Amino acid sequence: MKTKHELELSDVKKIAAAAEAEALKNKWAVTISIVDDGGHLLWLQRLDGAAPISSHISPAKARTAAVGRKDTKAFEDMINNGRTAFLSAPFVDGLLEGGVAIVKDGQVLGAVGVSGVKASEDAQVASAGIAALGL
Repeated sequence: MKTKHELELSDVKKIAAAAEAEALKNKWAVTISIVDDGGHLLWLQRLDGAAPISSHISPAKARTAAVGRKDTKAFEDMINNGRTAFLSAPFVDGLLEGGVAIVKDGQVLGAVGVSGVKASEDAQVASAGIAALGL
């Protein structure tokens, strides 16, 4: 039987604080979402000035990265390269860059989704949050 790593509240708070710091450093108004490996929401934080729609897009990106077991940029690239049939896949609606999987020892523990600025900047904020775990 395998041992399963999982995110604890202290991990989620570290990720959120580091992601917020990255966003504030760059003056980016974003929403930050953190989910577990099943895509269940553990944290949602909408910074001042973030567009209301970002509170829907951010958790969708996180959920898609978690259950898809890879960063959402891979899905966006796949679709942009002609695999449009993937748009019909069930339960994945955050197919834009900005969802980043949290991986430890090859196992996905969850994901961070960010929405509010350019897609690459969303991913930068998510990655900065994950980096705080020192994985």
